[in-house]
Amino acid sequence: MENLNGTRVTVRGRLSYVHVFKPYASVPGAEEKYSTTILVPKTDVETKQKIDAAIKAATELGVSEKWNGVKPPTVPNPIWDGDGVKQNGEQFGPECKGHWVFTASAKADYPPQVVDRRVQPILDQSEIYSGCYANVAVNFFPYLFAGKKGIGAGLGNIQKIKDGESLAGGRTAEQDFDVVDDEDEALY
Repeated sequence: MENLNGTRVTVRGRLSYVHVFKPYASVPGAEEKYSTTILVPKTDVETKQKIDAAIKAATELGVSEKWNGVKPPTVPNPIWDGDGVKQNGEQFGPECKGHWVFTASAKADYPPQVVDRRVQPILDQSEIYSGCYANVAVNFFPYLFAGKKGIGAGLGNIQKIKDGESLAGGRTAEQDFDVVDDEDEALY
């Protein structure tokens, strides 16, 4: 993958809060975006080092191109410790334990390509869900918005690697129901 300024990396992780086929806004009236939360195991030190290097490159880009040559004393970045607490002070869910957690998003006019292991388009949207594992292209970028400076995570393309247990708590019909025999119809 081409990476001219060191801010773009491919991250392997588990997907959560998946909105990659249709843009979504969590708050009515907010800008709809494609997005997913990515859970990277803390044991994957190599990936965390790639993320840290990309954030460092994005910070340098921010100083030179966005923040008038001045680095803020603290540069907010999108990576969170899944063993800690969210920005709002609440605990992360149990699926985040032992992981680095971040959300990457893309504007509605930049949909990610979603492909399988053979880099063929995934057309069945049910194949990509909260709990599956994927490679995700992420571009870390500096922002300056309403006086706030920091580093964001831009969502690129997604390659599904393997299935995993659904994090949405969804169950299949086969898990919820037994086959109804003709004799059972007489009960109603």
